[in-house]
Amino acid sequence: VQLVESGGGMVQPGGSLRLSCTASGPGFTFTTADMSWVRQAPGKGPEWVSSINTGGVPTFYSDSVKGRFTISRDNAKNTVYLQMNNLKPEDTGLYYCARGAGAVVIHIRAYWGQGTQVTVSS
Repeated sequence: VQLVESGGGMVQPGGSLRLSCTASGPGFTFTTADMSWVRQAPGKGPEWVSSINTGGVPTFYSDSVKGRFTISRDNAKNTVYLQMNNLKPEDTGLYYCARGAGAVVIHIRAYWGQGTQVTVSS
């Protein structure tokens, strides 16, 4: 299974970014996979950010992003998104798309993509 993230970049505090992750690979059925986003700040361990069920609901968020980030998916495009609003400097890090749901995904590195960098700085 290949997960390819895109959409990262540098923004000022209060700005927005939309991350995308497209899944592909033999034997992988996107429509039956819960998906998540994980991030890792410089010098810190991975942090679970959000998860989404196969059908798009329910969705789950860490307390640190709740109310600012929105996860969604388009099963026709094998793609999961993370809309990030009101970004803060502490949101800086590498953002990874991951197969599976819940905080447990931070322990299964083999299920992550390669990551996309998000930098929030003035």
